[in-house]
Amino acid sequence: MTTKTTRDLLHETALKAPLSSGVYLWRNPENTVIYVGKAKNLKNRLSSYFSGRKDVKTRLLISHAASIEYITTTNEYEALLLENNLIKKYNPRYNINLKDGKSYPVLRITNEDFPRIFKTRRILQDGSKYFGPYPDVNALDTFIETIFKLYPVRRCRTFRKRETPCLYYHMNQCKAPCCKKISKQSYNEFFGEITTLLEGKGEETTAKLTKQMKDAAKELNFEKAARLRDGIKALMVLQNQNVVESFDSEDRDYIAYNREGELISFTVLKIRQGKLIGRNNFRCTSLNEDEELLGEFMNAYYTDSTHIPPYIYVPTQNGLEIVSKWLEETFDSSSQIILVDDSIPNAARHKAAMNMAFQNAREDIIRRLRERGDTPALEELKTLLDLDNLPLRIEGFDIAHIGGKFPVASLISFYNGNPDKKNYRYFRLKTTDGIIDDFASMKEAVSRRYTRLLNEQQDLPDLILIDGGIGQVNAAEGILQSLDLDIPIIGLAEKNEEIYLPGNSTPLILPRRSDALRLLQRVRDETHRFATSKNQKLRTKENTQSPLLQIPNIGEKRALLLQKEFTTLENLCNQEESKVAQLLHIKADEATDILLNAKNLLEKQNQQKEIQKLSLGQAGTTKEKAAESQIISNLADLALE
Repeated sequence: MTTKTTRDLLHETALKAPLSSGVYLWRNPENTVIYVGKAKNLKNRLSSYFSGRKDVKTRLLISHAASIEYITTTNEYEALLLENNLIKKYNPRYNINLKDGKSYPVLRITNEDFPRIFKTRRILQDGSKYFGPYPDVNALDTFIETIFKLYPVRRCRTFRKRETPCLYYHMNQCKAPCCKKISKQSYNEFFGEITTLLEGKGEETTAKLTKQMKDAAKELNFEKAARLRDGIKALMVLQNQNVVESFDSEDRDYIAYNREGELISFTVLKIRQGKLIGRNNFRCTSLNEDEELLGEFMNAYYTDSTHIPPYIYVPTQNGLEIVSKWLEETFDSSSQIILVDDSIPNAARHKAAMNMAFQNAREDIIRRLRERGDTPALEELKTLLDLDNLPLRIEGFDIAHIGGKFPVASLISFYNGNPDKKNYRYFRLKTTDGIIDDFASMKEAVSRRYTRLLNEQQDLPDLILIDGGIGQVNAAEGILQSLDLDIPIIGLAEKNEEIYLPGNSTPLILPRRSDALRLLQRVRDETHRFATSKNQKLRTKENTQSPLLQIPNIGEKRALLLQKEFTTLENLCNQEESKVAQLLHIKADEATDILLNAKNLLEKQNQQKEIQKLSLGQAGTTKEKAAESQIISNLADLALE
């Protein structure tokens, strides 16, 4: 067996990274952080280190690295701030020439009778209000200019009483408090609105800007409309809540967890002096109920009074009264355990932090499942279904359509308990196009899949999972029997998570904590996602593409001319050859062919509509009943193929 090199292991870590934004840390064999970087897409960024020819600096970094760690964030904005914090904390060797170490600018509202607002990088403990930090300096500048256009507040650095107002007063851009042209109360109402906006409650101000922008556009004042449009964009950027850094100096922890069966991963975000300085993941196994897990973890995590912050934010308070008492009696700690919900101050910021902790815990669970291959779930399935072998290869099927249009069957594959995306397939269903018949659709998909595997002598799956109940399972089982295949097959009905076996209408119901059920749910959910996404793409294509393009010898230019002149396919079919020939500048026989093909297409569409009515139970004529018989005959022929 070939031994994997450190580079190979680093590359594997990169390939398994999530697609979300975040910060990554390269560590050397001594576990020292040697480089910190941010990424909009962690997987793409980390994978890029191992593709193509790299410069000397990058090759040197990889040669000195022993591991890669990453912290996911909600957006690239948070990643940028967290990167800045971690670079200052670790001072990594390979960041020295890449980062200037400057703090990001903030907005300051001064603590004065008549305040002013401006951008700064200095934080003074003088009672001023600070908002930020804001990595996008251009957006911040645009925002400040927008504030000055909306609110007539002062711009002068020093407030002095004057006899005559400055030019800004005469331009209606300042109320001249220096000349007592406005009262202190009225002036500070402006800053009440500005503060509300910066605290994430600025919907009214945003609506006000939007209305002004639309009014300017109606008046053909496009320069003003564009300026206001840019201001709205700047406001939207500034309204993003940032959990990585704030201006409250309180120390706090955010604790969240994610579980898959008995596997549980806890994430603790550590905020110290208003900055996120670290994220710790802890792995454990437990069969406890969810409401007992958090208290159990905190009892094990907090072992030193110096490491217990004054505030601990949690997603649930079930069973935590005892933990609070334990912290107080054991460590003489007055720490508050706070439930994150809408009732607490600055709820949006705390919710964002808790979501970030949940995201990191979920990512750790995914890594753990990949590492172990979900063997416990496979072993449980083998026992429950009385299988001869572990179901290493599981294939799942689902059907997606909208009113019978664009029916699609998805085939997804799991190997060793994890998605095997290179073996995903989808089928554009032919026998049920325009028909609502999930049983027939399932028959076609299963028949096409396993007829091909037999003909190509490829490996068959160890288990087939159908997204549906006993009807879909029996339909698929009938196809397998006609192909003389003995592959175990089950169905998972979503409503009550019931498992159906062929020929048995009594479902198997597993405990909610079952590893086997969790794996089956993952397979079923993936089949549904894959089928639905493909169906949506087909519908989008139909809605954006002219039906006239389906006529032979009609390209986009000709279709545009025909649609502009005749509007619909039916109107085109009622035209004379000479008119079509004159419009398209073609010969009479070519126009005749186009009209003939158009009529054939229209007839096919009308037949499809009749078939769809039939599948909806709206048929009644002799002709419709004959069509029904033909459909049933086609399905029977397919099952025998």
